[in-house]
Amino acid sequence: MDRRAFIGSVAGGLLTVPLAARAQQMSGRVPRIGFLARTPAASLSPLVDSFRQGLHDLGWIEGKSISIEYQFGDGQLSRLGELAAELVRRNVDVIVTVDTPPTQAAQKATNTIPIVIAVSADPVGAGLVTSLAYPGGNTTGLSLLAPGSDQKSLELLKEALPKARQVAMIWDPNNRGMALRLTALQAVAPKLGIEFQSIAAGGPDELARVLTAAAKEPPDALIVLSPIYAAYRNEIVNFTTKTKVPLIFDTKGLAGEPGALLSYGVDLAVLFRRAAGYVDKILKGAKPGDLPIEQPTKFELVINLKTAKALGLTIPQSLLLRADDVIQ
Repeated sequence: MDRRAFIGSVAGGLLTVPLAARAQQMSGRVPRIGFLARTPAASLSPLVDSFRQGLHDLGWIEGKSISIEYQFGDGQLSRLGELAAELVRRNVDVIVTVDTPPTQAAQKATNTIPIVIAVSADPVGAGLVTSLAYPGGNTTGLSLLAPGSDQKSLELLKEALPKARQVAMIWDPNNRGMALRLTALQAVAPKLGIEFQSIAAGGPDELARVLTAAAKEPPDALIVLSPIYAAYRNEIVNFTTKTKVPLIFDTKGLAGEPGALLSYGVDLAVLFRRAAGYVDKILKGAKPGDLPIEQPTKFELVINLKTAKALGLTIPQSLLLRADDVIQ
């Protein structure tokens, strides 16, 4: 083989190697990602799989060209600081966080290691970043909401259940982003003729007690945010099974859960796959503060007719025709 043919064959071979893997081979070091969440590992398993798939699509193979250090708080807010500090001690290259409290813990632990928010309701309102266009600092990522999406969810609930007068929402008083969502819903509820109730969840025992009390005079519907469901699924399923109160979720993936009547929101699996894209850019040299926060552009309405039938509810045809998906 002459010299030109040899060089051509080598170049051709390099083209078959993903860019991420090639960068790792050249540096001789496998990048490490820290993954920080408050919830138990099992509750996030499908979303973690979506994140891994996103990395894989970009040429990063866990255990080969990249490693992931997982830290799950098992629902305990008090553990987040310790878990974030452990990721810093392990000298990870990027920390991926799930929701507001883990992001706050990571920011407290480091101002140099890049942080990618896989999902947070309102990163700006919660004080996680300076702005959507220019996050600044060491943090960037994705927002769960666009302006007005929570209010739209309440409007859809009222359309599905015209007679609903009392609607409750479980929220975490330690989650600033969730407090902002509660305030937004409280503002629009009176315009829809709804008396809005808040149920604070400081922990599984406290929530179980509050839901037991609420079961004596249950609301007409219960709004359940995805982080709350991930942390307190058993308590919520027990409540809806006992009271037959329909559940309203904020993400597409929960529309098939026990008691779910409808969901309006984004597909979290998509956000976690897109979070992998932020990690990829940062590992290739991008600064997190220069990467704009991404807001969702697609919100899907899913109606669970199976739940409606079980609860003896009739969903208006006009709403069914507008649904992106209907679970029979």
